[in-house]
This record gives sequence, C-alpha cells and structure tokens, in this order.
Amino acid sequence: QVQLVESGGGLVQAGGSLRLSCAASGRTFTYDRMGWFRQAPGKERGFVATITWSSGTHYADSVKGRFTISRDNARNTVYLEMNSLKSEDTAVYYCAAATRYSGTYYDPRLYSYWGRGTQVTVSS
Repeated sequence: QVQLVESGGGLVQAGGSLRLSCAASGRTFTYDRMGWFRQAPGKERGFVATITWSSGTHYADSVKGRFTISRDNARNTVYLEMNSLKSEDTAVYYCAAATRYSGTYYDPRLYSYWGRGTQVTVSS
C-alpha cells in the first residue's frame, strides 16, 4: 500500500520556523517528482514547492527565499524547511508524488499520490 505521511506541523509564532517531513512507503519514490501543497480554510489547494529526482527545485513566489524543499532518497523522505513564517502561511500542508514529469509542476492534477496533510498554524 502506497502511503505518504506528513509530520512536523504545529503552532508557531510569526517569524519562527518549522520543518515538515514526508515519509513515503509502499513503493520507491526515488525517481518521482515530489511536491508540497497547502490549503487554507476557504481556499483552493495551492502549490508550495517541488523537487525532482535530481534535486531540481521550484517554489511559489510567496515562499521563495523562506522555504526550502529537500529529499533523502535513501530514506524515501522529503522535507520542507520553513523559515520566517507569516500568518498567511497558516494552512494544512500536503505532500504529493508525481510519477511522470510531463505536465505542469504546480498543477495538483500532475500528482498521483497524496498524504493526509499536517496543520501549520502561524500566530501573529
């Protein structure tokens, strides 16, 4: 059974940091594109960051310079380091895996596997 399990969310003050982890199991994700998305109450799920199998990265403009995505293929784990957090970063954060590279990396429809999400709340 393929699973993506996020962890590391929580409550943090504005300006603080959190590190999210996404542990993958059930298949090898080494060559997959991995991504982080987020969804705030009343809003659509939006792209945050993505990383290719060779560690090429892309970020949403809103998080560029503050968030860093990385991966440890030996551990089948993807990370999202979040610094200088703002109240507008409050959302449920989802990890996702795409088995193909054709398509638009920020489109959720590209991704075949999804975790259940972890809540990040930033207090101002």
